[in-house]
Amino acid sequence: MAEHVPRPTHGTRPTPGTGPTVAVVGGGISGLATAHRLRTLLGDAARIVVCERSGRIGGVLHTVDLAGVAVDVGAEAFLARRPEVPALLAELGLADVVVHPTRAAASIRAGGRTGPLPAGTLMGVPTSAARLDGVLSAAGLAAVAAEPHRPLHWRPGADVALGGLLRERFGPEIADRVADPLLGGVYAGRVDALGVRATVPALAAALDAGASSLTAAADAAAPAPSVAAGPVFGAVRGGYRVLLDALTAAARPELRLDTTVRTLERTAAGWRLVLGPVPAPEYLDADAVVLAVPAPAVRRLLAEAVPAAAAAAARIELASSVVVAMAYRAADVAALPPTSGVLVAADEPLSIKAATHTSTKWGHLAPDATDGHYRLRTSLGRFGEAHTLQVDDETLVDRARADLATLHTITAAPVAVHVQRWGGGLPQYGVGHVGTVAALEAAVAAAPRLAVAGAALHGVGVPACIGTARAAADHVASALAVLR
Repeated sequence: MAEHVPRPTHGTRPTPGTGPTVAVVGGGISGLATAHRLRTLLGDAARIVVCERSGRIGGVLHTVDLAGVAVDVGAEAFLARRPEVPALLAELGLADVVVHPTRAAASIRAGGRTGPLPAGTLMGVPTSAARLDGVLSAAGLAAVAAEPHRPLHWRPGADVALGGLLRERFGPEIADRVADPLLGGVYAGRVDALGVRATVPALAAALDAGASSLTAAADAAAPAPSVAAGPVFGAVRGGYRVLLDALTAAARPELRLDTTVRTLERTAAGWRLVLGPVPAPEYLDADAVVLAVPAPAVRRLLAEAVPAAAAAAARIELASSVVVAMAYRAADVAALPPTSGVLVAADEPLSIKAATHTSTKWGHLAPDATDGHYRLRTSLGRFGEAHTLQVDDETLVDRARADLATLHTITAAPVAVHVQRWGGGLPQYGVGHVGTVAALEAAVAAAPRLAVAGAALHGVGVPACIGTARAAADHVASALAVLR
């Protein structure tokens, strides 16, 4: 176990004779899931300290009361076909809070008109079954039709920007009107900056295996349709705060909100965290540490202790975005189409990149299931465009409302509005991301009783974050068992 190194301290210290002390830096879903898993593995004797620099838990998961009804203004859904979220909810006794979307279909705004989201693509990459009428011009359709007959030169193991690959093989419209809005909703990124190997790994694998064209690779990589597979997405009735609160209650951590971890130092027995303001520092000695924070914080904290990991983390960039959530009288949005929402192509003269028709997409939030009001969300901001978000909330709301008027002729004033800014909220999975993460994890694994978790590693969705949290907790618990 770690021993206290004599030093003036305002902070807390491990208590001799008790279980191990583990510090978890970051109180988002990754940090809280880590703390919960650690509690399960280490038992009641362990001291688990979660340090969160903001005044609330959840990170980019945030539920607000919008006109009195709980609405998520960060991530709203999870991939239901991955096991992590349903398994965790079941473990917490919350299996009955899972809800699934209605059968409403999504739409896309491209070429100055709104139509159905094209079927038959793999994250925007056309398969041979793709139906792109109404989204592409005649020239764009001809380019897609010709692609399978053009020679493809691909070096197995290579990684390139997905946008560049799409433009070279299909022309600009597929990248701007289909792939960019689809992936922009996931990463708040531009398709020209996202690496194919990290964002569409199945496509890269098909290319490595010798696919004769990009269309053929998409055919090979696309999942087979299955009626029995069940819903693709799920959400939490009552919002993600239900999961966050349950995780915190079950993990029983020493929760330190409004606490910045300024430095992380190795000691002879473990790790020392320096917390709080420079004039009045606190010191926390821990046997093990899990960093569940964005890549820039990983870089800063490991700059001295694990420089190779810090260098890798420095290569992961972040994008900023904004969610403008609004509630309307149902009669004022009668013109809204019965779709789950609309994605906006990158070349459209609009400010928003998407609008989610929340009360249509989720049956438990329909007007007749709540209070008669209709709720929706708009999203603004793409990678490299942070300057467009550097305006006041009123201006962002005005832009969102102007675009809703253009898209759906909605001009009435909302009865409630919430503006949620996510500065640096989403990591960018650029070219070489897979190798960057491998280097980061290898360097961290070589340090004693240290692990990382979070959206920067193996996926930005909630299931992927929970997966990294579980792996980090398992690694630390195993290392502590060896130590004992």
